[in-house]
Amino acid sequence: MKKFPTIETERIFLCQFTDADLENVFNGLSHPDVIKYYGVSFNTLEATKEQMDWFKNLEETETGIWWAIWSKDKKQFYGAGGLNDMDKTKAEIGFWLLPEFWGKGIMKEAMPLICNYAFTSLGLERIEGFVDPENSNCKSGLAKLNFEYERTDPDCEMRDEKKVSLDVYVITNP
Repeated sequence: MKKFPTIETERIFLCQFTDADLENVFNGLSHPDVIKYYGVSFNTLEATKEQMDWFKNLEETETGIWWAIWSKDKKQFYGAGGLNDMDKTKAEIGFWLLPEFWGKGIMKEAMPLICNYAFTSLGLERIEGFVDPENSNCKSGLAKLNFEYERTDPDCEMRDEKKVSLDVYVITNP
């Protein structure tokens, strides 16, 4: 297993999740505004350990990589972003932020770092974002990052015991 990459700018720091991040992940993935379109949610800290195991499993199986997104001084946890369902040429990108940091440009700063890592360090050719058609904030954010709408996958995911369609946005390696 190679060393987990950290990525930073003047304002943010992306690093590997640790067990100490459990409460931060729970705060995000139990918040009604965060999980509204996310498809993953947890009701207890104990249940959130499943998500922490998922992060570790991605790394171990080399099927993805997710970063904890922090302030540069690592005093404030913002959220998470990363790649999953990765193969030799493509991956799915995902992200979430705690609501108090929405609209502050954090994802606009973090997502290009993740995409750049995917293209330059992992040699991927394509990154896909799967978005609930009603999640206008996410779709707008992806458009600002030059992701282009490609298609809608009808009834491809289950949420609250209902089938949900997802819009697929794509960016390719320049």
